Amino acid sequence: MKTKMLHTCIRVLDLEKSLKFYKDALGLVETSRKDFPEDKFTLVFLGDEKGSYELELTYNYDTKKPYEIGDGFSHIAVEVEDLEAAREEHKKMGYKVTDLMGLSGEKPRFYFVTDPDGYDVEVIRAES
Repeated sequence: MKTKMLHTCIRVLDLEKSLKFYKDALGLVETSRKDFPEDKFTLVFLGDEKGSYELELTYNYDTKKPYEIGDGFSHIAVEVEDLEAAREEHKKMGYKVTDLMGLSGEKPRFYFVTDPDGYDVEVIRAES
């Protein structure tokens, strides 16, 4: 069986804060939006310039408390050309940002930034 990755869905408490994070901090663009007022939720799809994969934000209208992020979920990952500049920009935006890291024996090549709902995004240096 041959498959193609399409999207990952995360539930968000404040749609506007989440859209600001994914658009401003990660450069994603809104590719589509579907409102379901009768079912009380909105789906917003975001993608990168390649358009081969999307992040789906699900906003349920009546949710009042933050979602619990299970211990089975780890993170979303993105790639950037200038890791240090991206990290500094995320810090200036006021987001929680880790130190630069690398696996054992490697130079630092990634860090994590946390979105408004507590989801971690790994930001990885693009391989040259």
